[in-house]
Amino acid sequence: MRSKVRLRILITCGVLVAAGVGGWQLLPSDDVRTDPISVGTTDEVTSLDPAGAYDAGSWAMYSNVYQSLLTFKPGFTTPVPDAADNCKFVGAKLTTYQCKLRDDLTFSNGRKVTAEDVKYSFERMLAIKADVGPAPLFPTLKNVVADGQTVTFNLGGRDATFPLKLATGAGSIVDRNQYPAKKLRQGNTVDGSGPYVLKEFKPGESARLEPNPNYRGAIARKGSAVVVKYFTESEQLAAAWNTKQVDVTHRQMPPEFLSQLGSGKETARITEAQTAEIRNLYFNVKSGSPMAKKAVRQAVAAVIDRPAIVTGAYHGTVEPLYSLIPQGFNGHSTSFYDIYPEPSRAKAVSLLAKADVETPVSFTLGYRKDATYGAEAAELKRQLEKTGLFKVKLVAAEWKDFQKAYAKGDYDAYPVGWLPDFPDSDSFTAPLVGTDNAMHNGFASRKIDSLIFATQQYSDRAAAASDFEAIQSEVATDVPLVPLWQKKDYVLATDDVAGSQYLTDGTGIWRLWELGWI
Repeated sequence: MRSKVRLRILITCGVLVAAGVGGWQLLPSDDVRTDPISVGTTDEVTSLDPAGAYDAGSWAMYSNVYQSLLTFKPGFTTPVPDAADNCKFVGAKLTTYQCKLRDDLTFSNGRKVTAEDVKYSFERMLAIKADVGPAPLFPTLKNVVADGQTVTFNLGGRDATFPLKLATGAGSIVDRNQYPAKKLRQGNTVDGSGPYVLKEFKPGESARLEPNPNYRGAIARKGSAVVVKYFTESEQLAAAWNTKQVDVTHRQMPPEFLSQLGSGKETARITEAQTAEIRNLYFNVKSGSPMAKKAVRQAVAAVIDRPAIVTGAYHGTVEPLYSLIPQGFNGHSTSFYDIYPEPSRAKAVSLLAKADVETPVSFTLGYRKDATYGAEAAELKRQLEKTGLFKVKLVAAEWKDFQKAYAKGDYDAYPVGWLPDFPDSDSFTAPLVGTDNAMHNGFASRKIDSLIFATQQYSDRAAAASDFEAIQSEVATDVPLVPLWQKKDYVLATDDVAGSQYLTDGTGIWRLWELGWI
């Protein structure tokens, strides 16, 4: 398992390569510049309430305006205390985890943060159990006890990954006086204790953040003011970059644009991180969907041509993925390649015939409305219909509507990207193929659940490799999903912005506070 994310900074058009230009240009300047840094992204904040969202855009916001008990330092995979003074497992059973809260924390509204707030935050998140919320991340959590400054988490089974989960957006601490116990908080304001204060939020448009003068925790550096600008499609983000409306971009620039990076055409600082973002095609296995039949799912897996998707819709900016767990993570295998090494119509025909499935199989494929995702969906439709075995109806929807639709079971198949919640292979197994998984596809397997439970037993995470491999073998056989690709992550920054190389590193934390003017 990686202990550090590999970063490669590409400097073009003379930035830092001219004679006499030193590393000092990567550091913020002592000169005072107070205008906010503008950061553009296509990720969307679906809810400002951490009990109501389990997506990259929302969690990026949470890591700046809320605190969790633990966090990750840039480039490292072991969590360190943030809102906590210290945390540890009690005993060797890995079923009791205890944290002592710092005593100098306040919410942005001035109220002191207490252990009762921590307890409340977890209990309400589990009680609300929002359709697209993070409750599936804590299947082992039985109860939370607050006693003075101490918070104790009692687990229903051994879970060595529990500290990693506390460091995610799901562990965000909210003010129990401001967030309803049984429903999500509405509106465009936040009461958190993170390194930033949310001064203004316009859904789908922008968020204005200013450094929190009362923040206390793991982050020593005070950040600059930031305005995050949200774009519906990647082409809009690229246009904003080209017209200098944003100083930094992260997720997602158009693949065609990314394919030209490093060619000398960009006057920018480009950071390339070998992250673990993946994309899978999920199947609705609930009764009534044609994908409820395993043979149909297997037949789809048998004919998908990943290289054609990679070179077509994504212009070579992603890599084919043949397993649930991506390359670079503990237990990665090639389970789908082992069973479906090349696209094979003959294999699909055999699978469907043995199961007495009539062809063509008609089904709906939903996808997020975006030019790139539309091209990907069209390529999947082309590949499947070319066999004569399938008839595919494409349905596009905006991100929020798309999430709600697949959670309700409106689609038979739907591709969704996934970023790990924390740097461990468990982040690709329990949330994606465990019972009551985050993809809401109705899939459940006692054998896979048992293997997931087994992986969580090991403090030495390398010891879980064989169980992770077994999970991937089961997934390739049952096919609740088909892995499509994994990709690198790119951050673009103008040459007068420092710290962009620390903005993201695969731990799920968006470090806006690392950005500063040069």
